[in-house]
Amino acid sequence: MSRGFVKESDQEEPIVVPPRAALPEKEINYVTPYGKNQLEKEKNTLEKQRTELDTKDETQRRRELSLIDGKLKLLGERLKTAQVILPANQNHNEVRFGARVKFKMNGNVQEFQIVGVDEANVKEKKIAFISPLAKAMTSKKEGDKFEFHLGEESRPVEILKINY
Repeated sequence: MSRGFVKESDQEEPIVVPPRAALPEKEINYVTPYGKNQLEKEKNTLEKQRTELDTKDETQRRRELSLIDGKLKLLGERLKTAQVILPANQNHNEVRFGARVKFKMNGNVQEFQIVGVDEANVKEKKIAFISPLAKAMTSKKEGDKFEFHLGEESRPVEILKINY
């Protein structure tokens, strides 16, 4: 259509749906039971927002629906591939998915839980199982010491405690 027949006000900015946390291609989408529950809650919240959308402006309504639908689509794909890992089924003698690991790195004691990519949140002391630190810790046992390589740096790490 020629630009002569299009009103400037009809030119809407494209809707940008924020991407979900990165999950490398061909990587299994592991989640904790809590993580799966959070994804389901997020889906319910988005569906509720969609049905309760209250705006008189049709353009704004269309934009908000597009954003919600985009988020629901991405979330649906993530939920469809989610594989729940039960802590009870893990080897509690070593670091595995879902473990809460207390460790010493460079003399500083820290604690993180290894979780799915959608659950990862450093403020909540949760790191994704695909993170370099989680990968380096996997299969380690209490008392194990190893060097964690981060770029050109190497940091000594000792596993102090593993809980599920």
